[in-house]
Amino acid sequence: MSDTNNRESIPDVFPFRHRMKVQIRFNDIDTLGHVNNAVYFTYFDLGKAKYFETVLGGNVDWGNVNVVIANVNCNFFAPVFFNEPIEVITKTRCIHRSSFELVQQIVDAETGDVKSECRTIMVGFDVELQRSAPLEVEWIEALNNFEQRNLQQL
Repeated sequence: MSDTNNRESIPDVFPFRHRMKVQIRFNDIDTLGHVNNAVYFTYFDLGKAKYFETVLGGNVDWGNVNVVIANVNCNFFAPVFFNEPIEVITKTRCIHRSSFELVQQIVDAETGDVKSECRTIMVGFDVELQRSAPLEVEWIEALNNFEQRNLQQL
């Protein structure tokens, strides 16, 4: 873990439009008294699921979702403790022909301090053929509309 002032992060001027409060459970805490690093990925997955539900305007049929995770990178900046009010904030940074990049942060809900940052590459997926595929227009339009900009211009 490093100090948030020394972290290396790709500058991004666009705001996070999705927030999800996280309830820390007792079993999320490790012997050092803070949230275990592996649990952060559970928080990011919950944030991602809620983000997609919001972006797509309702319930997502997770058995037929046509995007999959191709890559995940996480930086830890500061520990999260049991009674800390945290939330996961999520946005789409950019869209390519067959993929898009999500940026997520776990932040202190009161101070805004960034505890961790995750970057995920999501790839279009053909469920029948079990291989990558171009992103469907539904995803591109929904992400552009939610983020209020053309994500394909980067």
